[in-house]
Amino acid sequence: MKRWTVEELAGMIDHTYVKADATRKQMEKLCKEAREYHFAMAAINSSQTALCAEYLRDSDVHVGAAIGFPLGQTTIAAKVFEAEDAIQNGADEIDYMINLTEVKAGNWEYVKEEMQQIVTVCRNNGKLCKVILETCYLTKDEIKQMCKIAVAVKPDFVKTSTGFGSAGATAEDVALMRRCVGTAVKVKASGGIRDARTFKKMVSSGALRIGTSAGVSIVRELQTEAFKHSGYIAIPEEY
Repeated sequence: MKRWTVEELAGMIDHTYVKADATRKQMEKLCKEAREYHFAMAAINSSQTALCAEYLRDSDVHVGAAIGFPLGQTTIAAKVFEAEDAIQNGADEIDYMINLTEVKAGNWEYVKEEMQQIVTVCRNNGKLCKVILETCYLTKDEIKQMCKIAVAVKPDFVKTSTGFGSAGATAEDVALMRRCVGTAVKVKASGGIRDARTFKKMVSSGALRIGTSAGVSIVRELQTEAFKHSGYIAIPEEY
């Protein structure tokens, strides 16, 4: 059992708005909330990077750009260019979607090369890289193989979901990923995490980042719980 402060848990949240109809007003609201609650990152589509970098200037919140999002069905060169462009526009973190066609074909060399190239771009620029697996479409063996590749290439995180697939994160998949990568790579859970109970389950299963559009309401729930327990949230480690 580990005890967390609300501030520590809030610092694990990637505050997310990746809808196609995102407006400047919504981006400003997202960034204002991220500043107020000291979330880890504002997670946005790459075209919003420069705008959010301006809104978050002089804050402790990172700008996170989604690359090849949400389908992952672009070439390696296209993803590399998009990642480089996002970094030039102020991105601190890159979350890219893998090519599921190549995964399903068992083309692991392609998948590894894609990961290596994008991780290299991030590493050369001092930025974080997260690899989105979209676990709802993968078998357990495919998840294990992707984690094995990640351990070799060493992105900063493997991530469950885009939020656009047939399902989001599950505690089972998060725990599996955590066991597979050990301490070499961190795990991010995202997709369908809308309340404190689910948030805590993902942390319990081994996630150290949580992608959610419900960060504000989750933190408010956690604040209420912490008030009842001397300022701390107790979460078991179940992975």
